[in-house]
Amino acid sequence: MIARKYAYLVALAREKHFGRAAAACHVSPSTLSTAIRDLEEELGVALVERGQQFAGLTPEGCRVVDQAQRMLAAADSLKQELRSRREGLSGCLRIGVIPTALGVVAALTAPFARRHPRVSIRVESASTGEILARLRAFDLEAGVAYMESCQAADLSALPLWEENHVLLSPAERRGDPRMTWRQAAELPLCLLTPDMHNRQTIDRVFTELGCRPAVSLETNSILSLLAHVCAGPWSTILPRSVLELIGTPRGVRVLELDEPAVAWRTGIVTLEREPASPMVDALLAQARALRAAFGRSE
Repeated sequence: MIARKYAYLVALAREKHFGRAAAACHVSPSTLSTAIRDLEEELGVALVERGQQFAGLTPEGCRVVDQAQRMLAAADSLKQELRSRREGLSGCLRIGVIPTALGVVAALTAPFARRHPRVSIRVESASTGEILARLRAFDLEAGVAYMESCQAADLSALPLWEENHVLLSPAERRGDPRMTWRQAAELPLCLLTPDMHNRQTIDRVFTELGCRPAVSLETNSILSLLAHVCAGPWSTILPRSVLELIGTPRGVRVLELDEPAVAWRTGIVTLEREPASPMVDALLAQARALRAAFGRSE
């Protein structure tokens, strides 16, 4: 029951609403509210700023939530370990993936699923910032993101592949199969939204060149980018791996981008925990095997 009270508080911090938190915990709002009041009495501090609606956590509440997340994650890891000894690895593996890596991540999840058939896998598209926040809230087991964003002390990052970006342009736009970044800046561009790390890295290249690209359409969907290049006057910039998986859409040209030649490292990021959960250990083992395979193919 003590652990359950902490789980209720964590759910409230996540949902920011008593009703939604209660629904997530499969209890009534009154049960959840009473449990949290009991927890406040036991700890001797107010945890929740109360009003007509949920108004946030007190500083003490934030501290308790942080510790509760760790405590609940440790308990879950212990359950996984004991269960895996009896019947093999099972449970749910949650991976947050930046949009530009959604296609490539199957190279990791497919062999993992074959090796651990009792594990269900949930792959969710998310920005780098959201992935890191959810990792730290123990709401994801792992993320796939650009390595330069994953260097904090509380994170463990394993590079998997390095790739360059290409320009996709309507097929009627003839000319040299290569294009400089400066030339690309003069085209009508559709790019991912500014909150996406891929867009931020692209913007940084243009800024370092002193260019102001003509971005006339933004979206948070790779599929939408491709559709707009096919249907409209736009060009876009994407990792080559996206095309290697889904192919080049009809009516679209692929141009190499150079001057400068730019490559980005993408990999898997997890929380730095000792010991790691059996689920994370298994995923990292698969990631290291995938990294070795990528190295042999180069």
